[in-house]
Amino acid sequence: MSYFTIAGVQMHAHHHGDNTEAMRHRIDVLMSRFPQVQMVLFSELMPMGASTHHAQPMPSSAEALFCQIAEQHRIWLIPGSMFEQAEDGIYNTLSVINPHGQVVNRFRKLFPFRPYEIGVESGSEFVVFDVPNVGRFGVSICYDMWFPETTRTLAAMGAEVILHPTMTDTIDRDIELSMARTNAAVNQCYFFDINGAGALGNGRSIVVGPSGDVIHQAGIGEEIMPIEIDMTRVRREREAGLRGLGQPLKSFRDRKVDFSLYRSETGSTPFLDTLGPLQKPVRADIEEY
Repeated sequence: MSYFTIAGVQMHAHHHGDNTEAMRHRIDVLMSRFPQVQMVLFSELMPMGASTHHAQPMPSSAEALFCQIAEQHRIWLIPGSMFEQAEDGIYNTLSVINPHGQVVNRFRKLFPFRPYEIGVESGSEFVVFDVPNVGRFGVSICYDMWFPETTRTLAAMGAEVILHPTMTDTIDRDIELSMARTNAAVNQCYFFDINGAGALGNGRSIVVGPSGDVIHQAGIGEEIMPIEIDMTRVRREREAGLRGLGQPLKSFRDRKVDFSLYRSETGSTPFLDTLGPLQKPVRADIEEY
């Protein structure tokens, strides 16, 4: 099967507290209006809000609810992410649920938004999963996108679509829109960057094709975005080039350059080590007159 329909959901929700019933209602309405949808993707931290006080061990009751919803509607479901309480700390964790209501994988955010995302540990494993007879999907969360190595790794693992829930309510959203297009183009993949609205994001979700083309960009309010993708387009452009031109994945594969700086056994990066600690900016003292 070449065609596959993914619906991104940009919605308002409580910044602190349980939003799962609102998400259930949104899925019910979505599937009634657009029964062709095969996968649904929400934004980062949508189910339980953005407070680590609501962290739960996995599997959780919220995750179990989403498993029930996925099985009911026979859809793949990525319900954003939730704070996971693990033995060694709290993680920002995304669940991938198949149409049988089974959790096929969990992904922990690799790069918490430090120094602002306080008290959240970094994940260390990349996650891709296969939709049978369709293709391979990769997942990342919000700030992960700012590190090009993350999306490139997923592409090198065979991902043809990147599912990227985010919770951006800051003035750098315009930069992220450019990054989404760039990540799609340089890795020749679809990129679904789904943001929240209101308290959980300033909207402007974006879906990008493998040539870096904008398929859809949302406004700042609530929006449901059912998008049909064509996996043969990814495969053809990876074979023949972006717009018949650049073939960046092949060029990266055939490179002679050795990125040894990233593999330093000591972890030493002389220039980066000069940048100082990772901490919030402080207000400069103003001389009083």
